[in-house]
Amino acid sequence: MGQVRQPRRVQAYDGELGAAVTRAQDGDETAFAFAYRMVQPGLLGYLRGLVGDDAEDVASDAWLEIARDLGRFKGDGAGFRGWTSTIARHRALDHLRRQRVRPRAGGTEQDVLDLPSRHSTHEEALESLSTERALELVRGLPRDQAEAVLLRVVVGLDGPAAARVLGKRPGAVRTAAHRGLKRLARQLGVAGESEKGVTNEASPTLGKSK
Repeated sequence: MGQVRQPRRVQAYDGELGAAVTRAQDGDETAFAFAYRMVQPGLLGYLRGLVGDDAEDVASDAWLEIARDLGRFKGDGAGFRGWTSTIARHRALDHLRRQRVRPRAGGTEQDVLDLPSRHSTHEEALESLSTERALELVRGLPRDQAEAVLLRVVVGLDGPAAARVLGKRPGAVRTAAHRGLKRLARQLGVAGESEKGVTNEASPTLGKSK
């Protein structure tokens, strides 16, 4: 997958998030609530792709740990999204081990797959889908591809950040995301430029709750 350039509004989003996290670390409960509202939609969408209907419970466990360890966090808004995703993933894997089930996905009414695309038919393949249908398709992907797509598209992490969450090299995550999106495009009957190695210059947007 080619480089994904973060749009200015995502940069502004991370600037606001970073400032809120800093205030929260100083004990500002309102700032923590603000950071929670900014991060939770994407985080919940990612967890739904891993544990399905148990996502709310796993997210609650993750936020308890996030709140407890907030003082140890060092970084900006983008780093906070990556840090919280890592914690959520660990809690999800613990949950799956306890349940002894494979990762699965459930429906959600949140628009966490809002994908305005200029050049890449991979993203165009998902653009018109409802969130529920999109997550059903992601569920059918190999696990490495599914997680890469969820972290890049739903949570909005860049390649290096997603790689840190998964404990893999950025190139491996980019490849997994590319293959996952390409496979989804084929399932939706989208052909043409996506099969010709078009560089992905799309800017995935972050999930918003309705």
